[in-house]
Amino acid sequence: MKLAIRRYRWSDLDTILALHRICLAEVGLVPGDGVYYDDDFPRIQEVYLACGGDFLVGEVDSRVVAMGGLKPVDTDTAEVCRLRVHPAFQRRGFGAAMLAALERRAVELGFSCVRGDTTLNQQAALTLYARQGWRELSRQRVGDLVVVYGEKRLIPPAVVER
Repeated sequence: MKLAIRRYRWSDLDTILALHRICLAEVGLVPGDGVYYDDDFPRIQEVYLACGGDFLVGEVDSRVVAMGGLKPVDTDTAEVCRLRVHPAFQRRGFGAAMLAALERRAVELGFSCVRGDTTLNQQAALTLYARQGWRELSRQRVGDLVVVYGEKRLIPPAVVER
């Protein structure tokens, strides 16, 4: 099973919003918990694409099963947002593939650092970030949840001289 990663299209909106909701429900995150929000989905063009970031989706056999966004924080840093893999497709390396694609895209867009957050409820995400070389910056209690903030310095590809 191969994951094909491409840029978000408007026609993906309902599918990625459903994917977001399924993935958060799987780890016990619900609207009103102080962490869950989905108001950026109808504004992906504005929030991610038009301001120098990006939003990617991953497909298996033309079915969207993964996603992730890059939202500029400043000229050097982008936030990795909405990294999700459908529960039926987890533990196949798709989260790592999406995160690696987002990191490569961040370098292409000129960012030298990526940041993100997850919760202690999301152990698979914490493990993924640690394996991909992210470092924890801080933790903060939000309601009943503990949010973990992390970052990774990006290394641009080496310039080959001829």
